[in-house]
Amino acid sequence: MDLLLERLRSIDLLRQAGGLANESGRDFLTEFARSGVKFAASGGTLENAYYSAVYKLPDCVSRGSNGSLTLQEGGVYKGCWLESTGTINAELLSRFVPSVSRATYEQFADHQREDGLIPYKIAEDQPVFRQIQLVSPPARSIWNYYLSNGKDRGFLEKMYAALNRYDEWLEKYRNTRGTGCVEAFCAFDTGHDLSPRFWHVADTPHRGDPTQVDPDSPLAPYLAPDLTASVYCSRKYLALMARELGLDAPWEERAEQSLRALFRHCYDGSDGFFYDRDKHDRFVRLQSDVLLRVLACEVGDSSLFASSLSRYLLNTRKFFAKYPFTSIAMDDPRFDPHSAHNTWAGATNFLSLIRAPHAFEHHGRHVELTWAMQPILSALSRMTRFGQVLSPWTGEEGYTESYSPALLCMLDFVERLCGILPAPDGEVWFTGLLPYPLDHGISLAERTAYARTIDGIAYELLNSTEECTILADGRELARFPYGVRIVTDRAGQLRAIVGMTLRPVRGRLLWNGQEYAFRVEGNERLGFRGDEVGFVPESNPGVVIPAYE
Repeated sequence: MDLLLERLRSIDLLRQAGGLANESGRDFLTEFARSGVKFAASGGTLENAYYSAVYKLPDCVSRGSNGSLTLQEGGVYKGCWLESTGTINAELLSRFVPSVSRATYEQFADHQREDGLIPYKIAEDQPVFRQIQLVSPPARSIWNYYLSNGKDRGFLEKMYAALNRYDEWLEKYRNTRGTGCVEAFCAFDTGHDLSPRFWHVADTPHRGDPTQVDPDSPLAPYLAPDLTASVYCSRKYLALMARELGLDAPWEERAEQSLRALFRHCYDGSDGFFYDRDKHDRFVRLQSDVLLRVLACEVGDSSLFASSLSRYLLNTRKFFAKYPFTSIAMDDPRFDPHSAHNTWAGATNFLSLIRAPHAFEHHGRHVELTWAMQPILSALSRMTRFGQVLSPWTGEEGYTESYSPALLCMLDFVERLCGILPAPDGEVWFTGLLPYPLDHGISLAERTAYARTIDGIAYELLNSTEECTILADGRELARFPYGVRIVTDRAGQLRAIVGMTLRPVRGRLLWNGQEYAFRVEGNERLGFRGDEVGFVPESNPGVVIPAYE
């Protein structure tokens, strides 16, 4: 037997976690083990860091008064924040420990205020309503959980009702200028602590009331592109929920209203960027990760995304640092790379990193995403604390520890780069790549092995630079060249091949004993049409290369 595969199969997650005396931690890891997820890598460095992240995740779990486990932000952050823990963090965790994700979502509905406001955080079972802190669209996370975990109608009805009321609250209290945009009354509304975006604007709403803005502020309220985009995206997914529940609601129209307001008031076509507008109707010309937030909310077509890549996200003067993505454009004089504190003034934040994949994958930009993931995996392999922020220059971890976005980033990026990922739309991705030795030539893994159980089928993926192999219940299912992603449905039926490298990959896929020749370019998707036809082109957006100016 292959030695790496043998080691993968020998990993006993619960036995190795024997030192965890905490009952909540044991319950959490027991459910994690039921996912069948395991990871092994030659060299040991990345594998050791991976399991360090797995065993630190229970530090970010709390048992509520109702007995359920919920996800916590981690580190110094004692609680569950809507902008992160209650949305994108829980969405990633749902691939590993879905019951904790569900309880995390539901607590926000359970604590909703009578007027419709959802708490921006829940700490020690107590809701806090001081600001809104709405960044990742809650409805998308809820919908993806619903699709991936049994389509529980009761869960969907509960969360739809809560998000419907929340949308009404936002329309009533955060559209004071009548533009259709969602307004930021303070810095904490967007979670942009210490960002120059909000210099000379208060951190919190007027008198601690989320319905009030300081009447004497020289700048606020802002028309906020990230908040507006979040509502736009949530409305798109509320439309899907309404149709699923047989309800007649004008969510598509309301989503389009948000989109029109966003482009009318917050988009500058001259430089292709989204900016706040202050109370005097001026652009707040600071280029920040607001762009990535907006794009992650499915705003704009493929042309806009390609332009944003070349001008900003993959531009080494802007956001494409050695360890991307910075929270402020590097050519802004206000950019501050230091990461020793909670800051969105320049340092690379793990919340930005876990929000980013959806923006790229929504437009089929898989190759470009790997260029961002590779250096971050190098940084993660050296981590001991799993802090909130990274130095964009050195990859050194900064403020706090056991921060759930950093821990989940490790699990997510390994799975996207060289693992087995079940997507909400029913696809399963088997990605034939390896972590590349970017830092000082230090090899993270020359071979990897990954396991995951999907609908009772135990899959394993072995990757090397020569060849990749998929096993299903111990039987060889496929062999294929390095540099591509094999896409199946949840039953293991072949659907497509995706090119995952800048160079075209030519070779043969051996699938269930049948051989298929193919040639696939970077980001190209070839759909499988059966034995007689084989693969046919479905999409090919090309690849946007990094820029320097």
